[in-house]
Amino acid sequence: MKLSLVLIIYRSDSSIAQEASKFCEEVLIAKNIKSKRIQSDFHKDEIAKHFYNVELKPNIGIVLGGDGTFLKCANALADYDIPLLSINIGGNLGFLTQEKDFLFDKSFIEILENEEYKIDYRNRLTCNVCTEGTGSEKKILKNYDALNDFYFKSVEEDISPTNQIQIEIDNEKVNEYKGDGLIISTSTGSTAYSMAAGGPIVHPSIDAMIINPICPMSLASRPIVIPNTSRVIIKPVKKSKGEIKLWRDGSKCMTIKENYYCEVKKGQSACKIIKFKKSTSYYSTLIKKLDWKGDLSQKNFKN
Repeated sequence: MKLSLVLIIYRSDSSIAQEASKFCEEVLIAKNIKSKRIQSDFHKDEIAKHFYNVELKPNIGIVLGGDGTFLKCANALADYDIPLLSINIGGNLGFLTQEKDFLFDKSFIEILENEEYKIDYRNRLTCNVCTEGTGSEKKILKNYDALNDFYFKSVEEDISPTNQIQIEIDNEKVNEYKGDGLIISTSTGSTAYSMAAGGPIVHPSIDAMIINPICPMSLASRPIVIPNTSRVIIKPVKKSKGEIKLWRDGSKCMTIKENYYCEVKKGQSACKIIKFKKSTSYYSTLIKKLDWKGDLSQKNFKN
C-alpha cells in the first residue's frame, strides 16, 4: 500500500496513547508520509473539515487505544470508507486491535508498504428509529450505525429496570422478552456485551445477527442466531410501564417512546479492518483473553 496521508486517532483520555500518537507521527515523517493527529472524541464532521476541503483523502486511519476507542472511530468514520488499523494502547481485551509491538518496533510501516496484511470486512448493523406516519408509511426519526451491537434497556429514572419488548423478524411476530433488556449484535460483537450476557461466540466471518435477552424472567427466552439479511423490528410493549433507551456500542442514543419502534438490519457499508498476517490469530486471541487451555501438549507442567 502506498501511503500519502494517514489519519492518526488516539484515545482522548490517555496520555500513553497521546505519546504513542506522537511516536507514530515521527515514524511517518521519517518516511515522508503526511499525517494528521486527532483525539478520539472528535465529531465526524471534523473529518470533512480536515480532509474533504482538499483533494487528498487519508489512505488509512491508525487508531491508538482499546476496543472502545476503535468502536467510536469506526462509527464516526462509517461514511468515509477508510481502512482502519487499530493498535492496542492501554486497552484491555483487544479483540479488534493489533499488538502494540508492531508500532514501537516500527514494523507496521513495512508491513503496510509490503502489503503483508488482509482487510477484514466486518458487517455493521443499522437502526432506524421510526414512528407510524400517514397510512402505512413510516417516518424515520433517527438513524444509527453500530459495529458491535444495539441494546435496549430501561431508562435510569425508572423505579424498576424490568421492561417488556416485542420482537418481529421478517414481518413475523416472534416473542415478547420481559427482563432487563435485549441485545442485537453482529458476529463481531458476539464477544462483547452479548457474550457477557450468556450469548454464543460467533466467528466474525459468519454473516449473522445474535438476538440475546438480558436477564430474562422466563427460562424459555433464549439467545437466537439469525441471518444478517433479516429485518428485525423492536417495539416497547404498550402495557409495560416505563420507557426503554436505545444504546449502540456502549453509548447512549435516545429514548424509545411508546409510539416508536426500531428497525434493525444489516448496515449498508462494512467496516474495513486491517489485520496483519503476523498478528495473533482469532482463536489464539480467544485462548488468551478468555483464559482457555489451548494446546496442553505445548505447556510445561510441574510435577
